[in-house]
Amino acid sequence: MSDLKRIKSALISVYYKDKLADIVAKLKEFGVKIYSTGGTKSFIEELGVEVTAVEDLTTYPSILGGRVKTLHPKVFGGILARRDNESDQKQMEQYAIPEIDLVIVDLYPFEETVASGAPDGDIIEKIDIGGISLIRAAAKNFNDVIIVPSVEYYQDLLNLLNEKNGESSLDDRRSFAKKAFAVSSHYDSAIYKYFAGDDKGLFRESYNGASVLRYGENPHQQGIFYGNLEQMFDQLHGKEISYNNLLDIDAAISLIDEFDETTVAILKHNNACGCASRTDLVKAWQDALAGDPVSAYGGVIVTNRVIDKVTAEEMNKIFFEVVIAPGFGEGALDILQTKKNRIILLRKEITLPKVQYRTVLNGVLFQDKDQKKEKKEELTPVTKLAPSAAQIEDLLFANKLVKNSKSNSIVLARGKQLIASGIGETSRVDALKHAIEKAHNFEFDLAGAVMASDAFFPFADCVEIAHGEGVDCVIHPGGSIRDKDSVEFCDAHNMAMAVTGFRHFKH
Repeated sequence: MSDLKRIKSALISVYYKDKLADIVAKLKEFGVKIYSTGGTKSFIEELGVEVTAVEDLTTYPSILGGRVKTLHPKVFGGILARRDNESDQKQMEQYAIPEIDLVIVDLYPFEETVASGAPDGDIIEKIDIGGISLIRAAAKNFNDVIIVPSVEYYQDLLNLLNEKNGESSLDDRRSFAKKAFAVSSHYDSAIYKYFAGDDKGLFRESYNGASVLRYGENPHQQGIFYGNLEQMFDQLHGKEISYNNLLDIDAAISLIDEFDETTVAILKHNNACGCASRTDLVKAWQDALAGDPVSAYGGVIVTNRVIDKVTAEEMNKIFFEVVIAPGFGEGALDILQTKKNRIILLRKEITLPKVQYRTVLNGVLFQDKDQKKEKKEELTPVTKLAPSAAQIEDLLFANKLVKNSKSNSIVLARGKQLIASGIGETSRVDALKHAIEKAHNFEFDLAGAVMASDAFFPFADCVEIAHGEGVDCVIHPGGSIRDKDSVEFCDAHNMAMAVTGFRHFKH
């Protein structure tokens, strides 16, 4: 037995009417009886298509300023009635309830109204009641009814009407029902978040849009990005962005947003392997690359300035996977696009979330993003020798990098250039030794460099080792019961130290 059903009647009640005209014309072509309300009814009439007012069906007018229009047994009965249920059909006949085979709804724009800064009264009026009820009713009865829950799916319906000449299969109806519950659950989550405000008593997050990635971190893992990357970037060139690319891109954006002055950073596996702040962009690139030209291979480049042709020419001398910038000057794109797969992202202005989530065990962890940016006036010198103005600039530079590196981490910097870092180590001493080894590998002299740590020094050993390499200034959060050991060593060896009071662990 065929599960195809012909659409004979439709109820249309929408907020956005864009692209609705083609659907109405197609329904007219198939002889579908149309019911509608308010502005949607007027829109359909202006198209020259016959339409029956819901008020004529229910014999009740729209009341309470439009709050109650479709909430009536003659509407919901026609949607929820099971066509193969004898009892339902008898009651339909008894109460003169017509069957409704297609429901098209587009909800009041609640999220847009909240985002606009509208007053509470206006926001409350944009909580759709009738529309959300129609969506749930029609989706529940997908065996017999098609539900189109948003303007986003108008084209899907039009394609179905054209392909199947006004009929639908059970799979078609079930697919639209799935979309409907996605729309209704997202809508309700947005309303909950509005009422909850800063109350995090319950976890409710919903993202529309899913981009299926080639795979996850590894080829045997599935990967999907939920969200809308087009709000964040214009991809001007290159291959499809991967799961690992996205992790690196996220880390790159978090790091570059720490800096106001002209800065270039190079990242590999979510950590900076090169970074420099300069007055000149090409010089910032050259000094960032000098920090670790080996790790830069295949990395992600990010800058907070428009990339000019000269800088693009220098960048193009090495292989890298992704470059992110707020703009590209004349001739720069032509140079960077010479590599077919290179991902080139033009960053857009957008407000990013201030919170983070992570699945752990059988639940979800929540935290505020670490958005603390230490300023020079917030540093507390704890040694007899206070850091100089130039050292303070380097301390703040290094602290931004260590904050955005995997713990345990140590950063060595001088002249607003990342010299080397030790990252992701189980021991802070090992992190420092790794950083020193890298600095030596690239022939950096550590005399006059500064050292930053993402957490306090439980012992003076790191300070002692750093001093032996020529480091003469240190920044860390402080807070160890042995802080005085490190301070005493610094005082005895003419080193300067400042504490921030803020730890920056990153896992």
